[in-house]
Amino acid sequence: MTLIGNILWFVLGGFLVALLYFLGGLMLCVTIIGIPFGIQLFKIAGLALCPFGRDVDMMKDSGCLNTLFNLLWLVLGWWGIAVVHLGLAAIFAITIVGIPFAKAHWRLMKLSMLPFGTVTITKRK
Repeated sequence: MTLIGNILWFVLGGFLVALLYFLGGLMLCVTIIGIPFGIQLFKIAGLALCPFGRDVDMMKDSGCLNTLFNLLWLVLGWWGIAVVHLGLAAIFAITIVGIPFAKAHWRLMKLSMLPFGTVTITKRK
């Protein structure tokens, strides 16, 4: 099911979402100051490319630097990405067919809200 879900996600707009995250990460990595944020956008792009069969998990004892960067991420307005994914999850959840896509947007929302100190893990069957 994950292969079919990832193919449908890719064809129905997942490639565009991942491409936008990747380009945003490239633009931030051009500056030295933006490199940590660009790396997080690359992480989000990886999950946006094929979200089915993967989940987001917070690392335990990730340290105070990750907390500081997450706070900076929120203050600089990157939380807007999470709001967009939350809205898309709500729209997709209206139909039964869209519920798997809503869950994928929910995972993307979790990762884009506090990206520092999180990892994407492969779900076990």
